[in-house]
Amino acid sequence: MTKKKLPFTRAHFRGLTTAQEQFIKKIIDNGRKRKYNLLQVAQAILRLSRTGLQWRNLEGDYPPWQVVYYYFRKWQADGTWAQVLAALVRKERQRQGREEPASAVAVDSQSVKKAGFISLDTGVDGGKRVQGRKRHLAVDTLGLPLAMHVSSAQEHDGPAGVELLWQLEQASNRLTLIRADQAYSGYFKDCAQLYNWTVETSQKPESQQGFVPQKGRWQVERSFAWLNFFRRLSKDYKKTEASSLCFLQVAFIDILLARLDN
Repeated sequence: MTKKKLPFTRAHFRGLTTAQEQFIKKIIDNGRKRKYNLLQVAQAILRLSRTGLQWRNLEGDYPPWQVVYYYFRKWQADGTWAQVLAALVRKERQRQGREEPASAVAVDSQSVKKAGFISLDTGVDGGKRVQGRKRHLAVDTLGLPLAMHVSSAQEHDGPAGVELLWQLEQASNRLTLIRADQAYSGYFKDCAQLYNWTVETSQKPESQQGFVPQKGRWQVERSFAWLNFFRRLSKDYKKTEASSLCFLQVAFIDILLARLDN
């Protein structure tokens, strides 16, 4: 029987189901008695990511916004968000019948405009005429994120992308191939060779206009497209690169949580 292929994104924000709560609780809750329910905190942050709601406008059954923001920063600092995302990626690869460690990845970047009053770690991407920040992403052949980094938009893809390499080493001991465009053919490629990885670069013909899917690399473009469903990511609203990176992690967590009930 053929398994039904399900979309990775949901049309609107939904609360956590029982299966999703059980999965997250194993990671974020150590059983200590607390005044506020950590699952409600996590659900509030997921809602903020999807809807673009401001922290101070968080209402309803959620804890006070100051509490929610405290745990957002705490889980950012201690790596909890990264841990939840990595666990979800492993689970999805198992569900798809793949080995947990990936053997090939695709890397690329996306430049996004910054919101007003954001000045730290920003710059101008002259090629795309974007003033803001750049999101760097490495995904497996399913489009699942294995490494990510946020930099100033003026940083070149190759040098900034080196920040993905150490993350990939931790994420997979089977990795042999990295697919990328020509921007990664210099310094990035040299650094990847230190890990004994092959970097395969390609570029669409200059005569072709618009988006042209490239073999082995279209998955990373699709992963960036998934982020369009999250209003918090429509621009870079965070003061620091670290917080911007954290909301990328939260968005992918939301995407993968939807798979737990299927």
